[in-house]
Amino acid sequence: MREAGSDATFAAAATRLAGLAALALGWRPDEFWRATPAELAAPGAALAPDVPPPPDAALRARLQEMFPDG
Repeated sequence: MREAGSDATFAAAATRLAGLAALALGWRPDEFWRATPAELAAPGAALAPDVPPPPDAALRARLQEMFPDG
């Protein structure tokens, strides 16, 4: 069994991501390997729906006061 941070795990994930970039974005391998993390994330962020941030501590406290039974 391989440990989570091993080179083999990275290599497999990088290969899958390179293939996905090729199919979805039309990138050639050299374009994928030159891309920054922000450039890799941008197309996915553009396709993802806007998701509100999780409730902060103040909102959770207000909700607990409003609904004390949980």
